[in-house]
Amino acid sequence: MRIDIFQDTVCPWCRIGKAHLFEALKQWQDEPVEIHWRAFLLDPGMPEEGRPFSSLAEKLGGPQRLQQMHQRVCEIGKACGLDFNFTAIERLPNTRLSHQLIRLAPEPLRTGMVEAITRAYFVEGRDIGRMDVLLDLAEGLGLDRDRTKRQLEEGAGLREVEEDLAFARDAGISGVPFFIFNGRLAVSGAQPVDVFVEALNEAKRLSQA
Repeated sequence: MRIDIFQDTVCPWCRIGKAHLFEALKQWQDEPVEIHWRAFLLDPGMPEEGRPFSSLAEKLGGPQRLQQMHQRVCEIGKACGLDFNFTAIERLPNTRLSHQLIRLAPEPLRTGMVEAITRAYFVEGRDIGRMDVLLDLAEGLGLDRDRTKRQLEEGAGLREVEEDLAFARDAGISGVPFFIFNGRLAVSGAQPVDVFVEALNEAKRLSQA
């Protein structure tokens, strides 16, 4: 079973959707699964240096509306064992470099890299658009800091990120998380665990048809 996951590293619902999917996989366990992390930019026009996190309130309907959304995320996150600390976040980062880091990481480390990056942002409030922050996270997963820095500066992973973005545009993917099972069945959003279990069963059935 191949599962392509389109996500952005500043998307709280992507973090929740990942947790729900992985819980569904624990319950399912019918066959081996390959996870392929695919890049998506919620704000393609984000400046390289990012923006103040407070600017998100203007985009989403004001501070009260933003606070309500954060409260809902925290409640749903808590139910699946995830912490969110929005008060620690000061910047809305440009996430392109974080996607490059995920793509250049060895395949066995990519899920761990996604978790490290999103946890650094949502729990610790770190600016994941900064090279030094990403290098800290890469080093924490055992990657050589200097080599990773050189690779990122040379554009490693950028072609793959651009291909993901082009695929998403061509496929009409307008929001994330977005999951594609075996290239045949799509699920949009941070769906409940049972929806993912059903999707896994249906994708398996379609593959055998």
